[in-house]
Amino acid sequence: MEPELDTLEEKITQFVRLCQQLRTENIQLRQQLAVTTSHNRLLVEKIGAAASQLEVLLSRIPEGKE
Repeated sequence: MEPELDTLEEKITQFVRLCQQLRTENIQLRQQLAVTTSHNRLLVEKIGAAASQLEVLLSRIPEGKE
C-alpha cells in the first residue's frame, strides 16, 4: 500500500507543479495580450490618421481636364 501512496503523492505533486506553471504562463500571456492589444490600437489610430491626411492631400490635387 505504501508504494501506491508514494506514487499517488508524486503524481499529485507533479500535477500541482503543472498547475502552477500553467497559471504563471497564463498570467504572462494575459500581459502580452494586453500589450499587443494596446500596440494594435495605436497602430489602428495611426492608420486612421494617415488615411485622413491622404484624403486631404488627394482633395488638394486638381482634377485633370479631359
